[in-house]
Amino acid sequence: MSESKLAGQFFDAAIGLLQRTRDEESANIAAAGTAVADAVAAGGRLFAFGAGHSSLAAQDVVYRAGGLALMNLLTVPGAVGVDVMPATLGSALERVDGLASAVLDSSPAKAGDVLVIISLSGRNALPVEMAMNARALGLTVIGVTSVAYATETRSRHTSGTFLKDHCDIVLDSKIAVGDAELTHDGIEAPFAPASTVVTSALMQATMAAAAEQLAERGIEPPLLRSGNVDGGHEWNGRVMTEYRDRIFFRH
Repeated sequence: MSESKLAGQFFDAAIGLLQRTRDEESANIAAAGTAVADAVAAGGRLFAFGAGHSSLAAQDVVYRAGGLALMNLLTVPGAVGVDVMPATLGSALERVDGLASAVLDSSPAKAGDVLVIISLSGRNALPVEMAMNARALGLTVIGVTSVAYATETRSRHTSGTFLKDHCDIVLDSKIAVGDAELTHDGIEAPFAPASTVVTSALMQATMAAAAEQLAERGIEPPLLRSGNVDGGHEWNGRVMTEYRDRIFFRH
């Protein structure tokens, strides 16, 4: 079977975006890593949130081998992933005012903690309100979004603002509006989204920067090991016991 031309084009597009974010967002990634390291060192907690497919990159850094044990998923019922039925309900919930404040008020998040909010468009009420309320509570907010949406689309929040407008640090994924990298004659809709690849890379790069910062300060990063290697379960048990008051996915 011959190679797929379009498959190769998708890899090229994804690699190009990864190179752009590596080069153009390096200072912001370092700043985000510093914010995470500061919270870890000061006894704070870490949270990640994303709605719909944006939740994939948030879940990728929670309870993850090679990841920071202190990263917790901030969940909004019905908005995490596409498991809600019908799936379109998840998209509708992203536009509901008041939902983010209800979730934050009932969460363990408090002043001094870090919240990473992932939203490709950053235009819906849920991520905008989440960022506004989190900062009002004294959290450091890191937004991972495509800044292009703020100039090429209209906000769906009553303030008319976007996620990027309410963050302490913004990581721009550089994803074009529509999140589809390829077009082809005979195929009417654009296709092959790359946002998950790029956003996950931004998240892992931030975690790597945080681990580097902690090590430079003489602090052992609270990392998890794979449970599929010898000694992994024992290692993770020790880490979770030591940091049990800052890990919420184990209760």
